[in-house]
Amino acid sequence: MPSAGRRVGPLAGIRIVEFAGIGPAPLAGMLLADLGADVVVVDRPGAGGIGSLVPRRHLITNRGKRLTVVDLKTVIGRASVLQMLDGADGLLEGFRPGTMERLGLGPESLLGRNPRLVVCRITGWGQTGPLAQTAGHDINYIALTGSLDTIGRAGGPPMPPVNFLGDYAGGTMFAVAGLLAALLEAGRSGRGQVVDAAMIDGVGALMAPMMGMLAAGAWVPERGRNLFDTGAPFYDVYPTADQKFLAVGALEDEFFAALVRGLGLPHEVTASRWNQGTWPELRRQIAAAIVEKTRDEWELIFAGSDACVAPVLTIAEAAGHPHHQRRGGFVTVEGQLQPAPAPRFSSTPPPPSPAAPPVDLTPIQAILADWGRPTTA
Repeated sequence: MPSAGRRVGPLAGIRIVEFAGIGPAPLAGMLLADLGADVVVVDRPGAGGIGSLVPRRHLITNRGKRLTVVDLKTVIGRASVLQMLDGADGLLEGFRPGTMERLGLGPESLLGRNPRLVVCRITGWGQTGPLAQTAGHDINYIALTGSLDTIGRAGGPPMPPVNFLGDYAGGTMFAVAGLLAALLEAGRSGRGQVVDAAMIDGVGALMAPMMGMLAAGAWVPERGRNLFDTGAPFYDVYPTADQKFLAVGALEDEFFAALVRGLGLPHEVTASRWNQGTWPELRRQIAAAIVEKTRDEWELIFAGSDACVAPVLTIAEAAGHPHHQRRGGFVTVEGQLQPAPAPRFSSTPPPPSPAAPPVDLTPIQAILADWGRPTTA
């Protein structure tokens, strides 16, 4: 069980209540806990979801948090959570709109009790709009924003990028940014507020660069025809002699020249590489060269160069790469591989090695006592 004692990191002293769920909210809570916030997860008795499939000891997104179980449908349970929220700085929840209100924990009543509270509500569709009350997952949200349509190879279907884009980029990261911004404002004004962190809004913001390119005529609305979507042969992934893969991202001219030298291609290809009519032949030449050597051989050949070439690693391989090892990008805690806390801070760094995900529960009365709140009998 994480210690309730002195925490370190830039968010030390910040208290966050997270209502247990799946998707972006648990990761948001983990990032806040990594940075020193005291994050308490409130779960319901007999809860299912991903926690029923993954044992608690493997729920990395719970690291650094305390877990408690409360029956919010009882008067005592709801009163205990209200007491905790009265002493909290922020709240994270990822339920459908109206769920917290039905539990008697809607933002209006919470802010009436604790005017400085920041209520961060993470959903796919947002708190308003025709789809607000309908179910959905990452794949649905990125489909409706136009982003899924851009991902995939020419002539093929859209390819879902796991659930990184909707849940975690559009959801988690924008929720954390919104919550922290609202905490700064509450520190200045003494007033909390509601943060409506919708994944469709976050993903839409992430598409700003592509939208600008589209308006400028530098992007065509067809998969596999653009610089960053495998359309360009110098920005793609190629198989190696050992059935592994090499990632090539030689966009700039000087980087492409380094790629050509490393692959042993004729220098003449550099003069015509921006002519898209030459791309099929250039792709054939790059692929034919790369498949002649193993992935590790290519990594040695391009080591220290500016060719923008990198091996495509598995998760386990990434943890053992010298660059990650030098920076401490991955850590092993009680035999379980985890990412290290990010980003890095010069003056208020969090502990470099996070605690293991908690398995035991903390009674809510103990948390209330730790936070200096009245307990409910």
